[in-house]
Amino acid sequence: MKKLFCIVFLTALALAGCKKENQVIKHASTIVDNSVKHAKGLEIYRYQGYTVVKVTNPWPDATDTFTYVMQKKNTVLPDSLKNYTVIQVPLKTVVVTSTTHIPSLEMLGVENTLIGFPGIDFISSEKTRARIDSGKVKEAGQNESLNTEVMLDLNPDALVGFSISSHNKTMDNLQQSGMKILYNGDWTEQSPLGKAEWIKFFGALYGLEDKADELFANIEKEYNAAQELAKKVTVKPTVLCGAIYNNQWLMPQGGSWASLFLKDAGASYLWADSDGTGSLSLSFETVLDKAENADFWIGPSQYTSLKEMTDANPHYAQFKAFKNKQVYSFGNKKGATGGLIYYELAPNRPDLVLKDLVHILHPELLPNHKLQFFERLK
Repeated sequence: MKKLFCIVFLTALALAGCKKENQVIKHASTIVDNSVKHAKGLEIYRYQGYTVVKVTNPWPDATDTFTYVMQKKNTVLPDSLKNYTVIQVPLKTVVVTSTTHIPSLEMLGVENTLIGFPGIDFISSEKTRARIDSGKVKEAGQNESLNTEVMLDLNPDALVGFSISSHNKTMDNLQQSGMKILYNGDWTEQSPLGKAEWIKFFGALYGLEDKADELFANIEKEYNAAQELAKKVTVKPTVLCGAIYNNQWLMPQGGSWASLFLKDAGASYLWADSDGTGSLSLSFETVLDKAENADFWIGPSQYTSLKEMTDANPHYAQFKAFKNKQVYSFGNKKGATGGLIYYELAPNRPDLVLKDLVHILHPELLPNHKLQFFERLK
């Protein structure tokens, strides 16, 4: 998710359909199950002719939830659903606001509906870049400050946005102008499969629920297979992560997405027992004391070479992983305009991330795997 990947609205009167709600949806006598298995902030209920999508964690510690009704052609909705945001599907035009949304559109084969994006230089996909270069996808401003004039001119069937809090003036204004705003909370998910399962959100927007199910089921199958391989290891190499930023060493907390990947890959992440799902801020001395002899260094910020690392801080050379050239980064793999492919594609393809890590840490388990995101620094 663009720059928000590492970190990471509305008044009641403004909510034409995205409304606060704790009440039970009383819209159908038929009881259906939530089709979402792993994502914690997403629920999807499918009925004949329409789908109800609930986003229950649009941003961290959110107290608001949002319900969207995806209505297919010639379908009559129950009266109880008409006060929610109703979207006519399939969408013909859309503006999305995170690079993590691009792979979902492409996997579903609906990338041709994308007509705008904030910060198009961050997009790395060759397929979507070709559409940008041909003028079919317009620059829409910045995430936190969409260009209202451009957005009104584009007038998409829906704007798929995200926010870091309940205060987002731009989204409020666009919604009050009549635009359909859908909040996507994929970036708040912590489990690898939970993030990837948000492809079902996009499946509902295009009436492609079955295709989204199939795509996710394959990712889940491949992920679980790689995880089962890693469970066989008897020796788990120790791993260090992160690098210094503004005099503090930032590295994933024990409950974070990155930490869970390392656990599933059969690693002994040295800060796996720390609490929290964000980032730790530590002194260099603290990290050196604990990780000087770590076997691997995974994800040293966005450095692209060992020399670049020691140019920034010569003390990095004190770590065993650095001395043994066991430092792996995703900083070398970029799109044509400099966007990091990892930030764009990894949330949708956790199976490929896990296979990369298993191959790095236990090469005997996946000897023929070609690294997709990471690269050993030279």
